[in-house]
Amino acid sequence: YRSGDVIYKIASNTLLSKLDAVYHSAICFCHQSPIYYPPLRSVCSRWLVLATYSSPNPLVIELDVSCPSSLGHLEFVVLESEPNLPFCFLDNDWFCSKVVVTTPEGDTVNFPCYHWISGNERLVFREATGHWSIYAEGLPQIMKVDSASDLPAEHRALGDILALLAPFSNELHHLSHVEVKHLFYRGRLVSLKLESHSTNMKQWKSLDELSHVFNRHKTDVYAYVEKNWKEDTFFGYQLLNGLNPMMIHRCSKLPENFPVTEDMVKASLFGKNLEAEIQKGNIFLVDYKRLHGVTANVIHGKQHFLAAPLCLLYMTPEDKLIPIAIQLKQEPGDDNPIFLPTDSEYDWLLAKIFVRNADFVEHELNFHLLRTHLLAEVFAVSTLRNLPMVHPLYKLLISHFRYTLQINTLARQTLISENGVITKNASVGGPGMMEFLKKAVASLTYSSLCIPEDIIARGLESIPNFFYKEDGLKLWDIKVIGHYYTCDSDVQKDSELQNWIKDIFFNGFLSFSSVTELVKFLTMLIFTVSVQHAAVSNGQFDFGGWMPNFPISLQQPLPTTKGQCTESTMLKTFPDINTTVNGMAVLYLLSTQSSDYVALGNGYQDHFSEKTPLELIHKNQDELKIYNFEIQGRNVSLPLSYTYLNPNNVENSVAL
Repeated sequence: YRSGDVIYKIASNTLLSKLDAVYHSAICFCHQSPIYYPPLRSVCSRWLVLATYSSPNPLVIELDVSCPSSLGHLEFVVLESEPNLPFCFLDNDWFCSKVVVTTPEGDTVNFPCYHWISGNERLVFREATGHWSIYAEGLPQIMKVDSASDLPAEHRALGDILALLAPFSNELHHLSHVEVKHLFYRGRLVSLKLESHSTNMKQWKSLDELSHVFNRHKTDVYAYVEKNWKEDTFFGYQLLNGLNPMMIHRCSKLPENFPVTEDMVKASLFGKNLEAEIQKGNIFLVDYKRLHGVTANVIHGKQHFLAAPLCLLYMTPEDKLIPIAIQLKQEPGDDNPIFLPTDSEYDWLLAKIFVRNADFVEHELNFHLLRTHLLAEVFAVSTLRNLPMVHPLYKLLISHFRYTLQINTLARQTLISENGVITKNASVGGPGMMEFLKKAVASLTYSSLCIPEDIIARGLESIPNFFYKEDGLKLWDIKVIGHYYTCDSDVQKDSELQNWIKDIFFNGFLSFSSVTELVKFLTMLIFTVSVQHAAVSNGQFDFGGWMPNFPISLQQPLPTTKGQCTESTMLKTFPDINTTVNGMAVLYLLSTQSSDYVALGNGYQDHFSEKTPLELIHKNQDELKIYNFEIQGRNVSLPLSYTYLNPNNVENSVAL
């Protein structure tokens, strides 16, 4: 070593192909990619190893490498193997499980390899992929990456993005990444023929004008929503089978801050007693208390408004769920009336519109962004950091993280960044977004992510026509992992598994030590990133494309008295044309199925080769086909089909 050199300590876990083997190998590690551009600085070392062993335990090669100065953050390790004269006649294949580098600063950097290396072969391995980064205090941590283009190629999808940008191909060669992101969004405006309206800040003159502007790509569900959005029965239906079936729960006792009286709801209960109907289990509640005190956004220089409503619902003898009372603020008072179906048409309709806007917030930020996208990223990053490719959990899970890191990175850049579409156009944008998300994180529980427990906790086991529950419970299952973990000690002794869950626990919320707990957690994980994401994502354009049913923002104050609302009041309360168009384009974008879509239950075959796991995978796929036919058969008799959890419509990962 030269005076002043710093030392890198390297340990390589290795298996040789012969009991006696000689090989001459090289290691190079660098802080930039040696594939796409030359490394600015790197360190190389060659060594001759003569090994003789008679046990299956791996050989650990240890050596020190000197360098004039520290390389900083290490990104890659390059391994080479070549015959060493005069022993070139020997078989020098070797299996490297990992390379561990201790830097001069004392940090340990792991490079998982798990690969046979033959003579004259050169392989590049990335560091145990992914570093955690704090996006915002109080939120789950994210992968440390500046842009989607910085992600490893295997975590990026380019085909659909390039197709989307095709109308602007002449502009691409001189654009920055930020400008390309804006084109990505503009592509949806062009597809919907809405680009000319994206700068129009006027108010809507009528619902007919709104319908005329949005006349492309309407689905059957969209048309149904546009026709029925004012109906009380459809309002109730959406709380079970719409975009957000996660808020409603059975009411066992009226909240003290929601003083609904017998006389208020007598007409809605067809003369029946409110307390008696509560005891029978026919009364339900939706409480948007997390929105209480959240700062509403200022859009185009104008203050917008957020409600934190409570809504009481009744399941009629005909099994129709209908709203019977709405209070728009959490604290009762003279300026916070309880609106009823017996009020004037627009008093009642406007109250429901404020509830639907509150549901937009809960849906998009809590149940969609936080509980599927952000949790999926925690699961994905921990998997890439801690599990080698040969680990059964890696093989089970990796297909469920397809494109997740890319879509989350793009979402942070284009939707919820300082100038993102949601930040700029939603009532909960601006400072209110993080205020609300922190409340949502504080209310997140493990049991609420497990549909069997969540349904019981909300008292919804026997509620009729709850298709999200019926279909979701069918898809809550996993059979493959039991083949690898036969007893609790298998779980406890698997150090890689334990590191994986500790990483999730530190950046998420849980730990476990038994096979039962492991299977439950993996079931929740796969359900969350596939089934649950489909439930809250696939229908966004169907139910939200018609803005009055799912308004992104509202720009008139909450009504404080009754008898004042008219159609004009409603139209003035809706977001302006510009904001409406931006919101619709986002929902259309997030509902678009990718051209290389992978349905639930697929993607495993590329990673498993053992007989038993493959048999279990095929059995699971056969069950999914049966569920598919059962759901299709049920939907035939429904006025509005519930298709979002049809296995063919459930994407295997959070890919969009």
